[in-house]
Amino acid sequence: MSGLERRAAMATLLADRKDDLLVVPGLGSTCWDLAAAGDNDRNFYLWGAMGGAAMIGLGLALAQPDKRVAVITGDGEMLMGMGSLATIGIQQPVNLAVIVFDNGVYGETGMQPSHTHQGGVDLLGVARGCGIATCLDVREETALTDLAGRLKALNGSPGPLFARLLIEASDPPRVLPERDGRVLKSRFRAVIGLKA
Repeated sequence: MSGLERRAAMATLLADRKDDLLVVPGLGSTCWDLAAAGDNDRNFYLWGAMGGAAMIGLGLALAQPDKRVAVITGDGEMLMGMGSLATIGIQQPVNLAVIVFDNGVYGETGMQPSHTHQGGVDLLGVARGCGIATCLDVREETALTDLAGRLKALNGSPGPLFARLLIEASDPPRVLPERDGRVLKSRFRAVIGLKA
């Protein structure tokens, strides 16, 4: 299974990031990829809560309708929280994008094949079946650039967006963001205008 390079893909998605984009990375590699692209108070890093990234993103999208919210997670984390796609499909937040970096392995536990690779689980099919109309299969640079443009225009199109990025199975050096949950919560709340 080949694909895009993960760190370069994250950098492309967040190039020229505007102040209204909140990002929730999933557990593990996407968290480190986001930190490698540049720490930002609008990043809500998850150090636990496996399978919870999409639901946290949905809550943010509903509570902050004037902001764009991107959940950027991996295939293993999305498989763990697949039921969240049904709730997202029912709620239809126009300001939410769920982007899955699919490398076909469980990178945090030793690169064992995930269900998207070995079992043939089709995350795009699941998202469509849950009522998410805009589903993109991103496999090369042109499609990645298109997705980055759609992310910038999020909130101006109907319904949420779901994208599966085929990425290569690699394990680049970890770039660890802040680990203290109180610090992460306080800085994130402050940047969206809430009391810490």
